[in-house]
Amino acid sequence: MKTILFIITAFTSMTACESTKQHSDTSTPVVQTLEQANLSDKLKEKDVVVVDVRTPEEVAEGYISGASHFINFYGDDFQTKIKSLDSTKTYVMYCRSGGRSGKAAQFMIDNGFKNVFNLAGGISSYSGEVAK
Repeated sequence: MKTILFIITAFTSMTACESTKQHSDTSTPVVQTLEQANLSDKLKEKDVVVVDVRTPEEVAEGYISGASHFINFYGDDFQTKIKSLDSTKTYVMYCRSGGRSGKAAQFMIDNGFKNVFNLAGGISSYSGEVAK
């Protein structure tokens, strides 16, 4: 009985290690969450692009200083405009509260972008300078 238990334990340990090894070798990009408190530091990094995916009416009310692209998530040309961006850069996506920008960020990951952040809480949680 002890022999059977030993064999089962050894087999389980081997398969668990193998499973862990397989997962650690994958480097599939994922959307990362950027907390509001870390935004100013992120904007100081090289090749960081801020993308506002709100509607033109929302943007007219004010946008995060440093935003350089305004791509309406609901626009007919949304996918085309996103795909035209340089996939080697790092992107910080935001909307009003984080929902649309999360979907936009996932679309980017699904289309070959590697470094994409979704700003937690969107502009609704932003306390920094707002441009108009």
